[in-house]
Amino acid sequence: MIDPHSMFLLVCTLTAVVGLILLIAVFKLNPFLSLFLASLSIAIAAGMPLSTVIHSFEIGVGGTLGHIAIVVALGTMLGKMMTESGGATTIANTLIRWFGEKRVPWAMMFIGFVIGLPVFFEVGFVLLIPIAFTVARRTHTSLILVCLPLVAGLSVVHGLVPPHPAALLATTIYKADVGRTILYGLIVGLPTAMIAGPLYAKFIARFVQIRNESPMLAEFVDHGTEQKLPGFALTLFTILLPVGLMMMGSWADAFTVQGNAMNQALHLIGNDDMALLIGVLLSFLTLGKLSGFTRETILRFSNECLAPTATITLLVGAGGGFGRILLDSGASRALVAMALETHVPVLVLAWLLAALMRLSVGSSTVAMATAAGIVAPIALHSPNVHPELLAIATGAGSLIFSHVNDGGFWLVKEYLNMSVVETMKTWSVCETIISLTALVFVVGLSLLI
Repeated sequence: MIDPHSMFLLVCTLTAVVGLILLIAVFKLNPFLSLFLASLSIAIAAGMPLSTVIHSFEIGVGGTLGHIAIVVALGTMLGKMMTESGGATTIANTLIRWFGEKRVPWAMMFIGFVIGLPVFFEVGFVLLIPIAFTVARRTHTSLILVCLPLVAGLSVVHGLVPPHPAALLATTIYKADVGRTILYGLIVGLPTAMIAGPLYAKFIARFVQIRNESPMLAEFVDHGTEQKLPGFALTLFTILLPVGLMMMGSWADAFTVQGNAMNQALHLIGNDDMALLIGVLLSFLTLGKLSGFTRETILRFSNECLAPTATITLLVGAGGGFGRILLDSGASRALVAMALETHVPVLVLAWLLAALMRLSVGSSTVAMATAAGIVAPIALHSPNVHPELLAIATGAGSLIFSHVNDGGFWLVKEYLNMSVVETMKTWSVCETIISLTALVFVVGLSLLI
């Protein structure tokens, strides 16, 4: 039975989320201020010591921005070089030629699925969004039809398929076989991405029309018709180099001795921030110097593209602060306790715990790690439960209904210039479809193997 204090915390959490949405959508208060006020409100209502409230929020903001701010800045610079040089146009034209204009949503889903394997969602998003903008402009296609399949592909591999770092984390905790987890993840993930991406995008695009005055969209201007375009192979190499470096870093321990110089070097260059930095510096040569741009012009590109990222990074950080307050106030523990009170199959329990953690703290990686840590001891005493399917079920739960405490929510909202309600209708529902569909496929697969 849930104790009265835990129930009170759950009510506070729900009230804070609803109030946050009202402040932004109805009262038109700045989202950063709204997140700050909602965080303070739930902290005080939950009885956190007043001396720790601001510190807790700051830790959440700083912890989130420590990674996201660098990723957004470097990813935006790389995207700027791709678009100013016409590299994004080259990739867009090639995709359109290969798949045809009518199959563009499927092409974008496939790209997100493949590129997203070794990188975190935010990294893949900022790398690929310039291509999505260019494809949408070239084909006169709704941004919803282009971008939603892209983020669906990125999100599915984030939660379900190793060697993605988040999915690999759950696989390790459950001591599951990586090869089988990849196989089952692909069996579950591909049809899930198809349903939540191109198919749902086709449905929702009839009801949500995205405006075209996005500050970020303006930074990714298509200059492909004004100059000689860079080659497809050169452009693809430039954008895939960071992805390849990250993958090398992920697998460094498999083919080098842990702790030696080569191992440490591979981990260094395979770090998200370092890999993106190397990619940006390479783009200055391949997409800058070789495209005829002077040093002064490249400097101007890298400076002017950063201005619109200020709002995005602040909102992502504030979302992290909100999630930290939920964690420190005990609201997240109350959600977990509620889930443990229910007597459900282990597969469903893993999904449910991850889903509740995702709803309360925002981070799918934190949700996966926490839920897996709770369920792993239970799974040892549960016969006939495949640890590979447990890892995938946990990943599926960690993707449910991204909302205002998730940095990914604000990335998608700001880059596509949508309102909070529009972002929930598109991105949040897309994430929920991924979560529920993957659970159904996992349960079905458990009955066959």
